[in-house]
Amino acid sequence: MPISRSRTPDLDARSLSTARGAPGRVRIIGGAWKRTPIPVLPVAGLRPTPDRVRETLFNWLVHLRPEVGALRGLDLFAGTGALGFELASRGAAHVLLVEQDQRLLAGLQALKAKLRAAQVEIRAGDALTVARTLPLASFDVVFLDPPFGAGLLQQALAAARPLLAAGGLMYAEGEMPLTPAAVAPLDLRIVRAQRAGRVCFHLLAAE
Repeated sequence: MPISRSRTPDLDARSLSTARGAPGRVRIIGGAWKRTPIPVLPVAGLRPTPDRVRETLFNWLVHLRPEVGALRGLDLFAGTGALGFELASRGAAHVLLVEQDQRLLAGLQALKAKLRAAQVEIRAGDALTVARTLPLASFDVVFLDPPFGAGLLQQALAAARPLLAAGGLMYAEGEMPLTPAAVAPLDLRIVRAQRAGRVCFHLLAAE
């Protein structure tokens, strides 16, 4: 499948602002909980995936894996939970959110309770440490959005790769674009890639 590297054409001013820094809130953009606001706490390094970027991402996911109701998802650096709750909103069977900040964990628990999201599991802990405890090949979709400037994306890719089931997809977001050479040693290939402001985002498939 060819790699798409075109810039997202319809990012508006608010979306680009979100890509540069955390807004006061984001929202779930599709599914059963569409338009539900998600507060963004003033936590250092917190930078939720912009609404329009998530819209593009989930268009990719639905095209490649239309059987959303059977998917098992992992949001390894959950933050606000925007990616994981978005997947759950669209009917995923199970979504695990991993976060270590206590304030963010409280926000995730509050949102889960508000939505009565029984399919969402929240686990406290360091993302890379928790990844090593999870069963191999147990997720169909893995979201990786580590804090910018922390140099964690390549480590996260390596830690998360064994968790992908056959045919699984991995979303990776960072400051710089990934290259095919960077992901090939992990038996991953880039199937989609775009940029929005300072956000480079990619969809990777397991070989």
